[in-house]
Amino acid sequence: MSGSISAASVEETLKDFWATRPRRPHDGRKIAGVAAGIAQRYQIDPVIVRVAFVAMALCNGAGLLVYLLGWLWLAQTDDEVSAAESLLGRGRSSTPTALTVLLGLAVIPATGFFVDGGFTMVGGVLLSVGAIYLLHRGRGQLNRPEPTVAFGTGDGVGGLGGGIGGVGDGVQVGDGAGGKVSTEEQTTGRVTPPAWDPLGAAPFAWDLPEPGGVPEPAGAQPAPVAARRPRSRVGVATFGAALVVLAGSLVASSYSDWFHAEHVLGLLVAVLGAGMVLGSLRGDGGRGLIWLVVPLSVVGVVLTSVDFDVDADQMGSTRAKPTTLEEVRDRYTAGVGEVELDLTALPVDRAATVTTDVEVGLGSARVRVPADADVTVDCRTDLGSVRCLGRESDGEGRHEEVTDYGSDGPGGLKIVLDVRSDLGEVEVSRG
Repeated sequence: MSGSISAASVEETLKDFWATRPRRPHDGRKIAGVAAGIAQRYQIDPVIVRVAFVAMALCNGAGLLVYLLGWLWLAQTDDEVSAAESLLGRGRSSTPTALTVLLGLAVIPATGFFVDGGFTMVGGVLLSVGAIYLLHRGRGQLNRPEPTVAFGTGDGVGGLGGGIGGVGDGVQVGDGAGGKVSTEEQTTGRVTPPAWDPLGAAPFAWDLPEPGGVPEPAGAQPAPVAARRPRSRVGVATFGAALVVLAGSLVASSYSDWFHAEHVLGLLVAVLGAGMVLGSLRGDGGRGLIWLVVPLSVVGVVLTSVDFDVDADQMGSTRAKPTTLEEVRDRYTAGVGEVELDLTALPVDRAATVTTDVEVGLGSARVRVPADADVTVDCRTDLGSVRCLGRESDGEGRHEEVTDYGSDGPGGLKIVLDVRSDLGEVEVSRG
């Protein structure tokens, strides 16, 4: 039925992902090209993929684990196979063997089982698998690689035709066995026994009716039988257990401060993830739980990454372009949204100094400064990307301090900036 999701379709989608999995390009990569390869394969912004990896890294390093696995199992653009497959002797990879071994060893501590049993990371890994599934299901048809299996021509296909033709030309059914196939025999399908077998004892001369009783009338087709998929007992039991955990957590929250939203979501994701693993091992389904695990994991990551203690009035976009030094405010803020501050219209006053702060909780902070100003800027983000007067970095805890005097050297308008975003993009550029 259209729009329905079954275990078979999930398995088929994951198999197709593996058969057409991304390749790590040489251009646009920051480390190993895993994020750039995913973005290139599915034609999305690589910044989104990198931010997703960093966000998943907050789940006890789940993003790091997934990145290492991508490094090991995604081949480079010009390689035959991935680094891990090359280590198993399945083809050539340009990744040195020593580096492949080190990456494989790094996977062990990245699992987190030596830190807290890996429980914190389960939600991040399940979130990664769910995100890959949804991404491939929605955009897997884009930028698909060329087929690697080539069908033969000439001797290959011709050989097939020759083989088929050989049935009539080379053997001439009955020819060499004692006779020729007549026109009547070709029409009726009955074979006349050769002279040496007048009783028709040869198997090819037999003309026995097919068993099975009265044949069905022409054009009749058996009525299709709708196979009803049995309900997964593991899935139902897991969903019930999740409801029990949720109810118990709500009751326990009255007695302990530990049961706040982030921890409750973590417990629910752990229960649902355990159910999916158990269902997979028992072959009893439970894959439909992924539609609960993915959104719960996303909400959990956001709750643990962003401080939502913001004023509702601080939500939205702020854009300012002061034309005098007096119009520049001491502070520009936004809890959720963006701040765009354009200082390129300020008058050139070599003796003046302008100082301001730009702070955003969730969103982007962008500042443009005059081309000839003497700028001292402190750019930082807890999670996101920084573009600070030519210096660029992406990830968690990014911090860049830059002093730049512009194209004319020291002596212009002095601007001192502190630009930050808790989760998002920070950009300072010249006009």
